[in-house]
Amino acid sequence: MPTTTRTPKPPIDPVRWQPPPVDPLPDLPPAELTVVPLPGDAPEDVVVDANGQLWTGLVDGRIVRLSPDSDAHVVATTEGRPLGLHVAHDGRILVCTSPGGLFAVNPDSGQLETLVAEVDDRQLKFCSNVTQSPDGTIYFTESTSAFSYDHYKGAAFEARPRGSLFRRDADGSVLTVVAGLYFANGVTPTADGSALVFAETLGRRLSKYWLTGERAGSVTRLCENLPGMPDNLSTGADGRIWCAMVSPPSAAAEWLAPRAPVLRKLLWKLPDRFQPQLEPEVWAVAFDPDSGDVVAGVRTRHPQFGLVTGLVEAHGRLWMGSIGFPAIAHCAIPEPL
Repeated sequence: MPTTTRTPKPPIDPVRWQPPPVDPLPDLPPAELTVVPLPGDAPEDVVVDANGQLWTGLVDGRIVRLSPDSDAHVVATTEGRPLGLHVAHDGRILVCTSPGGLFAVNPDSGQLETLVAEVDDRQLKFCSNVTQSPDGTIYFTESTSAFSYDHYKGAAFEARPRGSLFRRDADGSVLTVVAGLYFANGVTPTADGSALVFAETLGRRLSKYWLTGERAGSVTRLCENLPGMPDNLSTGADGRIWCAMVSPPSAAAEWLAPRAPVLRKLLWKLPDRFQPQLEPEVWAVAFDPDSGDVVAGVRTRHPQFGLVTGLVEAHGRLWMGSIGFPAIAHCAIPEPL
């Protein structure tokens, strides 16, 4: 991820932590990528509305709309850094910001409405991704309650489970439905509406929060020990769960995690260039929503794109956002494995 630090680093309180092991995934094919430059940097997520237009958010707060064959049009500007997006049932664009919280953007006027700014009498620090269940209930994640996007590495250095999945009901009330997550990130409903799938980037796993049936309100694992760091998620036309893999885990960070916390405290005080970095590549994986098996995907490198953090199927293509490049990109939807 790019460093956009504008405020002094907050202190960290790291603990010894054993990162999950790595289970290999099937080899994925490369793909021919088309890169679409944008008038700004780091479009973290990308979604498509009912009219087939694409939406993304830039690091400077601008929310932009574009079609596959037209330039980006700025619709709104948020004060915080836009992260996950979702097209609500009523056509508004739900936007997570860090700092700030959860907002709704009128796609015509650009008017912003604050939906959630506080949880449990504290300000949201890192509202990360949002979706809506079939009954209209809004669910959203907070990656960490201790840091904003400017200092996202603090969460990795601490290795504390400070992430959560929240529910916002129609009356505006907010309930914590799953707490203690290792950097909660993407969230998307299964095609049948029975569950939400959510990602833990540092935990390197996808899980299901059940909405219906005997398991309603419980969490089960979909896939664990991933060899990459899962970011935003989306549900494909055939029900498969697309996962943006932002990067393989850092070997240096993995080595440091179970060792004396003072080492990470010292490293945190150094300039970013001396700290573990993410490795840019183009990596997207589709999982079966029931078995967790890999059913499709792409993995390649491109000089003008990488660090995939969001993705969506649209116009027969797989569109991808990034936190490392001033562009989105797309490729043919990968064939099933």
